[in-house]
Amino acid sequence: MASVKPAQTPVASSPDRHPLVAHAHNPWAIALVVTMATFMELLDTSISNVSLPHIAGGLGTSYDESTWVLTSYLVATRSYCQ
Repeated sequence: MASVKPAQTPVASSPDRHPLVAHAHNPWAIALVVTMATFMELLDTSISNVSLPHIAGGLGTSYDESTWVLTSYLVATRSYCQ
């Protein structure tokens, strides 16, 4: 006859913690990472804006036509982030 094994449940290391949670996340570390990512995105967009006249001169286009470079960059970045 086959023996039936009881289901094993995870054991919590302390009574106040959920048994499936290995460790708690530091909310300040999460806030720092999100803030730094937002800052880097803002910095990249600012660099693209400042370099538009150089891009227009290098491609032989007008300033208005070179804004499509920034628009395509922003669309690609926003679609990647979502």
